[in-house]
Order: sequence, then structure tokens, then C-alpha cells
Amino acid sequence: GGRGLQLLAQRIHTTIEQTGQHPQLGEYAAALRAALQQVEAATQAAWATGNPSDALANAVPYMQAFGHMVLAWIWLDVALAIPADATKTIAAHAGRMRAAAYFYHYELPKIGAWLQVVSQRDQTCASMPEEAF
Repeated sequence: GGRGLQLLAQRIHTTIEQTGQHPQLGEYAAALRAALQQVEAATQAAWATGNPSDALANAVPYMQAFGHMVLAWIWLDVALAIPADATKTIAAHAGRMRAAAYFYHYELPKIGAWLQVVSQRDQTCASMPEEAF
């Protein structure tokens, strides 16, 4: 019934709420919130028919998107652990912040394409006859 996703969403929302004390992370918090909403909507759409074959037809792009959302959550958590003034004095902290920026700007946006086929329950791959391989 989606309980696992609900529990994960609660943990992610807790992390997002912690960014309120770190305005420089607001952009990442908003992007993670949007990614979570996309994953939740795609999950509901995939299971709308109640048919596991429909829901699982695009399991690979779903897992790619889901994994990227979780990684975005981890990067936000890493960024929250860095003292605000440390990025100017400790190179490793600055590097972590740049890695988080890279992930949020280059990787996280990919989930939209992956979740589109999930939400539509696209059957392109699932309907290919075995003998066509």
C-alpha cells in the first residue's frame, strides 16, 4: 500500500525542514521536494490500474528516478552537515558543496524523463515479443 514510500517521504521532509536554518540550501530543498512529488505521482499513476504488469513495465526508469531522488536527499543531508562558514576555509567542505551543486543541477533533472514513461504506463518495452530479441 505504499507504506515504505510514505516512511521515506517523512524522513525526506524532515531533512527538507532542516534547511529552513540554512537559506543557501533553499534551492536544493525545493528541488528535492519537487522530485519527491514527481516520484509519488508516478508511483500512483503506475499503479492506477491495479495491474502489477502495468505498474512494473517501466521498473528500470522508475528505479533510476527513485535512486536519484534518494541521492539528492543524501547530498542535501551532507550539505546540512557542513558548517555555514566552513566552505570558505576548508577545501573538502567546499568540494562537497560543489558536488552537491553538480548533482542538483546535472543529475536530478533527469528524473522527469524517466518518470514520464512510468506515469504513462508506457508498454513499448513490455509489449515487445520475445522472438523479436
